[in-house]
Parts: sequence; C-alpha cells; structure tokens
Amino acid sequence: MITRDMAITQLDCFRATVRHQAHEGVLAHASYTPDLARRLREHLGIGPEGEISRALGLYTPVMVQPTSTATVFERDFARYYTDIDIPEGSRINAMGTLCIPAGFYHFDSMVSPLRNAASLDEIRDFPYPVHHGNDEPRMAADVADAHAQGRVVAGMIGHIFENAWQIRGLEPFLMDMIAAPENCEHIFGRLHEYQKARALAEARAGVDYLHTGDDVATQQTMMFGVDLWRRFIKPLWADIYASAKAIKPDLKVWYHSDGNIIEIIPELIEIGVDILNPIQPECLDPFTVGQRWGDRVVLDGCIGTQSVMPFGTADEVRDTVRRLVDGLGGTGGLMLAPTHVLEPDVPIENVIAYAEAAREYGDVV
Repeated sequence: MITRDMAITQLDCFRATVRHQAHEGVLAHASYTPDLARRLREHLGIGPEGEISRALGLYTPVMVQPTSTATVFERDFARYYTDIDIPEGSRINAMGTLCIPAGFYHFDSMVSPLRNAASLDEIRDFPYPVHHGNDEPRMAADVADAHAQGRVVAGMIGHIFENAWQIRGLEPFLMDMIAAPENCEHIFGRLHEYQKARALAEARAGVDYLHTGDDVATQQTMMFGVDLWRRFIKPLWADIYASAKAIKPDLKVWYHSDGNIIEIIPELIEIGVDILNPIQPECLDPFTVGQRWGDRVVLDGCIGTQSVMPFGTADEVRDTVRRLVDGLGGTGGLMLAPTHVLEPDVPIENVIAYAEAAREYGDVV
C-alpha cells in the first residue's frame, strides 16, 4: 500500500487514469440493489439517506443531467395499452414502456408501446422524447461545486439501442433491422436527436465524462451481426461523441455493454470511447482485453457479479482485487467495479471485503 505525502483527490486520480499516467490510487466503485442497500445501511449504521459507497471509502462520481428533460416525459401513453389489463403497482417509464413488477426483487416485465405497430406511420406518430431547452447554468454550478470538492462529474446520457427496442419490442425491433429497416432508422433517428442535444448541453456545462452505452451482446457473442451494428448504431454514437468533444476537447466517454463485445472493442475506441465497462470476466478475460487495448481505453469493472461477488469467499474477493490491480493497474488505466449492480444474493462480507481490498491493494481514493 502506498503511503502518500499528500492526499490525491478522486478528480486528480480520474484525470491521471484516463490519460494512462502512473499515479497514486485506483478508483473503485459499486452500486447496490434496494434490498442489499438496506442491509448494508443497517450493517454500516448509516441512515436511509446515507451514501453507502462513501461510507465504504469508494469512488463516488456526481451525476448531472438537464432537469428540464423531466417535463418532456409528461405525455399520455394510455392509448398504447388499451388492449391489456395493467396490474397494480405498474409504471410507465420515460420512454413510454410499461414496466410490470415481476415479483422478484427489483425486476420488471416490459410491455412496449409500439409492439403492435404495423406501419411506418404508426411509428412516426409515437410521442418521442424531445429535449426542450436545458438547464446549463444549474449543471455548470453543480460541476463547479463537485470539482471544488475534488469529485468527478458524469453527464448522464443513457442508451439509444436499448431505448429503441424497449419502445418497439425486442423481437419486432430485431426483425425490423432486417425486414423493415426504415422503422429502425426512424426510431434511432429520433432518439439520436434527443440524446445528442443532452450530450451537447452537458459538454457545455463542463462534465468530465459522458455516461453512455447499449447492451448489444450476449454472454457468447453479439446480439446481431456486426454489420448491423455498424449500419445502425455505430454512426449515431460516433456523431454524439465527436460533437460533444468538439465543445470540450478533454471530455471523456464511458461506454457500457454487458456480454462479449470483443468484436467491436477496436471500433468503440475508434469512435471515441475512453472508458469501457464492465469487462465481464464470465465472457471476456480482463487481462486479454488489457493486453490488447489497455493503452487506449480504461477498463472499468472486471469483478464478476455472476461469480466471485455472490459465490466466492471474502478471501477470493480480496484475491481477485489484488490480481486485477497487480495485472492491470500498472498503466493507470484501471477502474475497479463489480460488473453490474450488486444483487441481493451478494453476501455483505463480500462487499466489505471488496472495499477493504481496494483500499489495501489499490490505495483507493
């Protein structure tokens, strides 16, 4: 463990990490499902509003986004669900998708509003989100306040492909990619316009990185041909990233996709991705990814939420952290994290072991 003469802030560590510069400390973070969060708060003796990661000494970036976007979601989607009975406790999310509690912790079943659309006109008629103005002065103030505290700021963008299929329905959307590409192009175009406007507002506000991504792979391979990803999805993100970086040249891009995305990693780097998450060890070897691309992209994640976190011992969790820091931390291009939100089956002692090991082996800041 490094002994510091002067404390390094999370912001200093982040800037050195994304520049692949040797530095003190490793940024290590985690997120928690509601049931596990409740039990962790009880274990740590912090209140309902207590920040678990801060109590554990982990990395806690600040998330900002335009508050005005909330008002554009106040739309009536009832006409898309007149053919079904909506169970009590259901909700309609920001994209108009009906979310029905699945009766298993935090999981929902999704019913897509355009699942029955039979024409391009019906798809065009859908009330897509629109970015009406922005709240850049407030966001810029939030960025300045976080930076004064030595904290990192992310601009929350989210998804394009995932939002698109949730609006249309996964199977209909995948079929449209082959049989009715005009449907996909319209939905993608409207979502691209919306997400780009938000990204540009966040870049002007001075965020450190954009929080983006789309799950486009299974545990084995891509969900669809790489040629379709190149045709429909890659150009949209490429345009958003380039346009935002034109406003703020030192802006970084964080991109998330579960699964085995090894086929598209070089092209994600090509279009401007700086931080790749989550590098699932169950389907991608973090050390192989680090050897091939670790000088050009930061690896964020690498700790299995399907393996060591729920099923390993506390000692195995500690050993995993040590091996990752020793094997991938030399260039500075590593951020530690479980590869997804920690589920209720993760033992509390494994969460504590992860945080302790990050502090011990990575000298976490």
